[in-house]
Amino acid sequence: MIRDVLMLAAAAAALALPAAAREISPQAQVAAMKRGVNVLGYDPLWKDPAKARFQLTRHFKTIKAGGFDTVRVNLQAFAHMDAQDRLDPAWLATLDTVVKEALAARLTVILDEHDFNACEEDLAACKPRLTAFWKQLAERYKATPDQVVFELLNEPNRRMDDVWNAWIPDLLATIRATNPTRNVIVGPTNWNSLHRLADLKLPRADRHLIVTFHYYDPFPFTHQGASWATPTPPLGTTWGTPDDHARIDKDFDTVAAWAKTQGRPVLLGEFGAYDKGPMDSRIAYTQAVARAAEAHGFGWAYWQFDSDFIVYDIKADAWVAPIHDALIPKK
Repeated sequence: MIRDVLMLAAAAAALALPAAAREISPQAQVAAMKRGVNVLGYDPLWKDPAKARFQLTRHFKTIKAGGFDTVRVNLQAFAHMDAQDRLDPAWLATLDTVVKEALAARLTVILDEHDFNACEEDLAACKPRLTAFWKQLAERYKATPDQVVFELLNEPNRRMDDVWNAWIPDLLATIRATNPTRNVIVGPTNWNSLHRLADLKLPRADRHLIVTFHYYDPFPFTHQGASWATPTPPLGTTWGTPDDHARIDKDFDTVAAWAKTQGRPVLLGEFGAYDKGPMDSRIAYTQAVARAAEAHGFGWAYWQFDSDFIVYDIKADAWVAPIHDALIPKK
């Protein structure tokens, strides 16, 4: 009888705890993430909410109703910091609304610091700014539910390749001061390449880490016609041969084997094929990558909701049906 009373009291106490105090394993977090989409990276919302393309309440509900479980919010916060690396209160208020509305739509929210280009261009300036960013965000969101996940930095690359492993423990320590058990996403160098996973060094004692990688292979197909790629891959490249499919399986087998050895769950944080490629090949590729990720136990987040590689046409107020259906198969 006393044992039953104590068990009931313990259960009641657990229910009374704020959501952030209820620890969730990174494996359970990835299982809940399931299917995601990248959002808000280039939206006017961040400078003037009145000019937003993305309507927070409506579009988060649309994303959830469309079969997605997660949004990866791409934050380019450095432009909203002052000379003392303090975040603009107006920008933070906008972010508060983003988090609130995404959670209200029952979505997992990944807060992804996306200033990878600024970091690569100036390592000396990046480290203190990135540290200041995470100190402020970690403190601000320490009491939010565990559906809010932090991602240290999108796609460290080039000159960052030599310093990233040394930065990881310091950045995590900044977060752990206020969020000791929140799950944090960390990826390898060379733009989060799966081929650099073996070089990724994570603190062994920190068991609340999720490892991410991005997948845009083969690049001449996924980025054909992309003006920012140098040189720009020519148009007309198709995808879908047996060898094409086998390459995905082989690559994802490599990731899964590494993850098993390390005891770390995996999020495929970005993938997709640029809008200028042949639609039938884009459909086949998108479907193949998403299903392979699921078969390997990875959560995934498609690049991206709007802007380019799009899955939702904001002007038409409708899903891009072939890409949406490739990502979220009709039942």
